Amino acid sequence: MNTAVITTVHGRAVHLRNQRAGLSRGRSPIDLHVVVAMDDPHVADVDDGDLPTVLVECDTEDGALPLARARNTGADAAIADGAELLIFLDVDCIPGPDLTNRYQQTAGDPSHTDAILCGPVTYLPPPGPHGYPLDRLQHLRHPHPARPCPPGHQVVAGTDYRLFWSLSFALTASTWHRIGGFCEAYRGYGGEDTDFAQAAALRGVGLRWVGGADAFHQYHPVSDPPIEHLDDILRNAAVFHRRWGWWPMEGWLTSFHRLGLIGRDSEGRPFRAPAQGLAAAGQGIPGP
Repeated sequence: MNTAVITTVHGRAVHLRNQRAGLSRGRSPIDLHVVVAMDDPHVADVDDGDLPTVLVECDTEDGALPLARARNTGADAAIADGAELLIFLDVDCIPGPDLTNRYQQTAGDPSHTDAILCGPVTYLPPPGPHGYPLDRLQHLRHPHPARPCPPGHQVVAGTDYRLFWSLSFALTASTWHRIGGFCEAYRGYGGEDTDFAQAAALRGVGLRWVGGADAFHQYHPVSDPPIEHLDDILRNAAVFHRRWGWWPMEGWLTSFHRLGLIGRDSEGRPFRAPAQGLAAAGQGIPGP
């Protein structure tokens, strides 16, 4: 099955190099790595010639990363090159040695071929002075507990589409067309992957959790809640509510509200807190 890995990138050159090293070590080779640069002129420097690669440019808008549009652009490039299986891998993720093979095997099974396939993701600690041991990542395996993790090479059908995340997933090109790609009304951080899963559910596309398709998320500092993405999250939450009638990212919205960063009206609609409230709330908030 002609297979392309699609990765969107902005300012993560080291992480991208590690991902490509992981792809090169995979037990099942890929046919193409589509790297979508979101206003990142340094991405071209990462093409080391070890993998068949297509570099695609995707400009940002008003400083907000166009994650949805970038993924669609990458899928278009992969399908134009003949890809039958699309694997979306976050730039922070290093694929385990069996990731490509497990996605290919599962997509080739008639009972799963029309579904979205999701593998387990382990969040790695900070790397040591010599980086991550790419040949021993399986020894660091500790999948995120909030998502299903089938044992061995089992495949489990999912029913809660809110658990879908875009860090690592795969689907056939025909299933991609059936869903219609990511909604490009989303700009910046948050909501676009939850929307994608809802669109899949609406169209009767199944969800599968694929044992053995492990990815390893490289460490980088984060804030919780992601205060630096507050405006993106509020804007994208409003887009999602218009489309689906409920509020996504509820945990983050609740945290923002508790910190005094946002207010919520009688219908739960979030809005920016007054400037004085933001200033007061900011006194005890760590930076990103």
